[in-house]
Amino acid sequence: MSWWQRLTGGSTERDGSPRATDYLAEAIDLEARGDYANALTSYRLALRQRPDDPKVLQNIAIAFSKTSQPEEAIRAYRRALELEPALSGAHYGLAFLLLKRSDTAGCAAHLEAFLRTTRRDGDAARFVAHAERTLASLSGAAPLPDDLHNNSTDDGQSEWSDPSLNGQAGNARGEYNSGPAEPGPGR
Repeated sequence: MSWWQRLTGGSTERDGSPRATDYLAEAIDLEARGDYANALTSYRLALRQRPDDPKVLQNIAIAFSKTSQPEEAIRAYRRALELEPALSGAHYGLAFLLLKRSDTAGCAAHLEAFLRTTRRDGDAARFVAHAERTLASLSGAAPLPDDLHNNSTDDGQSEWSDPSLNGQAGNARGEYNSGPAEPGPGR
């Protein structure tokens, strides 16, 4: 390929096919390194490539949570759920963002949806238990779980293993995993 073709948007590949940037992989890498602002930019570019991909939206929601932008995170989770209503990680993450807003009814509804859409085996068991304890506390049947006392940091951003992946390493981001954290699923 000539210098002019590369300059005007052509490929650097010998076969002449254009190379698309994998913004999603770039965003996950940036986020793993703690560069959330640039990760958000790359996630937005990934969303332009995949406008109806609920897992990209879920990744964006998590990055917004990590950058203390809960309203944007809530919007991204809700859009992801419009596209894929059974996206269990989005229900879980959204539930805890709503709980931080004192929207207990919304939190309960999303925890119930999470419990309906999540298998109860493997790594998911601890998050199912956490959701069940939180629901019980919201109904007054149990005390608030320890990790939700005193200004909890659970804002729907933490990692988890998505039971829909059949035991594969990953989380609610599906194949878009960037590493473990606690206390609950939001990826």
